[in-house]
Amino acid sequence: MAKARPVQGLSSQAPLIDNVHLIVKARLDDLYQWSGFVDQPYAVHELHNLRITAKRLRYTLELFAAVLSAQTPTVIEELTRLQDMLGELHDHDVVIALLRLCLGGQDSGRAYEDMLLQAGKGKKGRKGDIALPPALVATLLNPQTLPDATERYGLECLLSSLQAQREKLYANFRQYWYYLQGRDFRREVLATLNA
Repeated sequence: MAKARPVQGLSSQAPLIDNVHLIVKARLDDLYQWSGFVDQPYAVHELHNLRITAKRLRYTLELFAAVLSAQTPTVIEELTRLQDMLGELHDHDVVIALLRLCLGGQDSGRAYEDMLLQAGKGKKGRKGDIALPPALVATLLNPQTLPDATERYGLECLLSSLQAQREKLYANFRQYWYYLQGRDFRREVLATLNA
């Protein structure tokens, strides 16, 4: 997960609004640090980090809304929508990974098992790895719990449907991101600092 960078220049002696400016600008920079991945639909890890940074910026604006401009609620709504879209995209990524693991069986399951267990143990996995609890991975790869032909067909249909939904979710997110950029969303966020 993307770590929040420390905010430089904060002072306990400075007026609150000066510190708020520094914090909001830092969280905004964090958000745009991940914007280069917007056009990469399968940059799962990076798009999730974009969501996390949007959430941090939103929480910062909510926390200091009383000292920010009247535009702040609108910006918060936009960030909430962006965060929700990316959250739904990530939820689909997790379920798709689970279905692939289940359908992979013993043949390709070992590769998934290694990747998912490594990520689950907190070790550095490959970009885009999704961490799953080791007990769940073991259950999904247990030969006694592998799906029979009928179950497999149903799971493959579900997987196909979820992948199509994910493509639509990604397209909607990308369109919304560029809508915000067309409005100069960065400027809008900075305008909240002019209370």
